Amino acid sequence: MRKRLWPYLLALGPGLLAASAGNDAGGIATYASAGASYGYGLLWAMVVVTICVGVVQEMSARMGAVTGKGFSDLVRETFSLRQTALILLTLLIANIGIIVSEFIGVAAAAELFGVSRYVAVPLAAVFVWLLVTRGSYGWVEKIFLFLTLAFLAYIGAAFLARPDWGRVLHETFAPRLHLEYGYLNLLIALIGTTISPYMQLYIQSSVVEKGVTPEDYRYTRFDVVVGTVSAGVVAVFIIIATAATLYPRHIVVDTAANAARALEPVAGHYAEALFAIGLLGASLLAAGVLPLATTYMLSEALGFERGVSRSWSEAPIFMGTFTGLIVLGAGIALIPGLPLIQVLVGVYVLNGLLLPVELFAILRLINDRELMGEHVNGRTYNFIAWGIAVVVSVLSLALIVMTVAGWLR
Repeated sequence: MRKRLWPYLLALGPGLLAASAGNDAGGIATYASAGASYGYGLLWAMVVVTICVGVVQEMSARMGAVTGKGFSDLVRETFSLRQTALILLTLLIANIGIIVSEFIGVAAAAELFGVSRYVAVPLAAVFVWLLVTRGSYGWVEKIFLFLTLAFLAYIGAAFLARPDWGRVLHETFAPRLHLEYGYLNLLIALIGTTISPYMQLYIQSSVVEKGVTPEDYRYTRFDVVVGTVSAGVVAVFIIIATAATLYPRHIVVDTAANAARALEPVAGHYAEALFAIGLLGASLLAAGVLPLATTYMLSEALGFERGVSRSWSEAPIFMGTFTGLIVLGAGIALIPGLPLIQVLVGVYVLNGLLLPVELFAILRLINDRELMGEHVNGRTYNFIAWGIAVVVSVLSLALIVMTVAGWLR
């Protein structure tokens, strides 16, 4: 039994890390806003979106195992120059926005501890840079996975908040939809933060770097499923905790301190500290993953040497780009007067709007028999995957139409 289970446990890493990184600063802000604004009304969406995450993550991991190439490599080799430029530009815009949001999360957490962002953000940037550039891939991965333990606090908080579990189940499986801008805006943000484009980039590149082959891919699939479920459970409990405490009191999550108030029944005067610890852990986790995923994307697209296990002399462009992205993200986060929570949620609305471009590119690649051979999507799997892409596109278009209509009033 141990011999059969051990390979599955050893495979845990890229999938778990990528999905957990989705519960980052912007994710926490979005989930808290959903619970505070609509109570349990968006729980149904999290269940559906979690399933969608599993489907998209699995396709990306499978492409990495079968082709031995990252997403950007495949895009460059398969699509026309203009299509490649559009896909990669979309991903770059989305990723830079999220990198900034992670350092904004560090700033928000630090201010809850009474530490100036002008001290905390530079220290966090140096910490992440040293962690990635001075360590091997396996060591970096273990550190990031350890930081995800901070998310467990939200599960306990949701139970101790004593929600109405009957209502939780009813809202999850018999939802009431709201055809209004705020509801749709948060729905898009939930999609954008949970099916974030960088997660697919990261998991595919990680699978390639770990040398996963089609023969042992079943272990990686297990990793993807475990990561997806664990991240989805944490997100659901964040919504439940904030819905049970903030929604009845009509508290709007516009600051980190307000988001922390959901933990008052659990931690009392230590609520802000507990929230800050989780926020800091989530932000540092994604602050390492995001620049790394973006650097992989750019290095693959341009054909440069890449890998966190390589030295500066072996991969100067890779290391230099990674450093530049961290400096850019930290620098923007230090701009005075930024509305932290609003920026965090707004970044993931943008992510949701840009997501269809990546989804259709993945579907084109995963169904290419010259690339994937017998490992292309089956008919049922394709039906689900195309359904995800179409629904996300329709929601994005609806939000754009409602936004423009609001401007014309």
